[in-house]
Amino acid sequence: MLKFSTLYCIVLVFIYIFALSSTIKIKTMLTQNEKNTSFLIHLSAFLSFVFPFGSILGPLIMWSVNKDKSVYLDDNGKEAVNFNLSYTMYLFILGMIAFPFAFGSFFNHMRHIDDFDNLNFHFDFDHLFGFLSIASVISVITILKFALVIIAAIKASRGEVYKYPLTINFVK
Repeated sequence: MLKFSTLYCIVLVFIYIFALSSTIKIKTMLTQNEKNTSFLIHLSAFLSFVFPFGSILGPLIMWSVNKDKSVYLDDNGKEAVNFNLSYTMYLFILGMIAFPFAFGSFFNHMRHIDDFDNLNFHFDFDHLFGFLSIASVISVITILKFALVIIAAIKASRGEVYKYPLTINFVK
């Protein structure tokens, strides 16, 4: 069984590897306004904490408004939109996989109830293993997404285009 500290170290190693391997330097002279705008394009992914699908709509709106201003803003916007679409799709698929495990463990427990007058909802973790394992994968992906958005925003403020890992190019 993995301990939390081991899982934390594994996540930190992946973040470090992804941060070093995926940077493109832009050779043109960038203004501070372009760097700040690209920084905000990446950080707009945190709008998902404010309203549903904010992690997709925030970068999409900021990119569509600023894509014609420079190639740098266009590249950063495409990366942010593609990353947020990809990771939202990954989390949705994992959530759909976890759905049967959650209901299966619930109905498996309900199957053993003989007397509905004395319902005892004492759940043990024997039947929740599949659900908890998928939930832990979802939480690791969420932590990675949070860290990668911050890394990309820092790289964008330095004038670099960050290539997110495991991203499907929806917008080309």
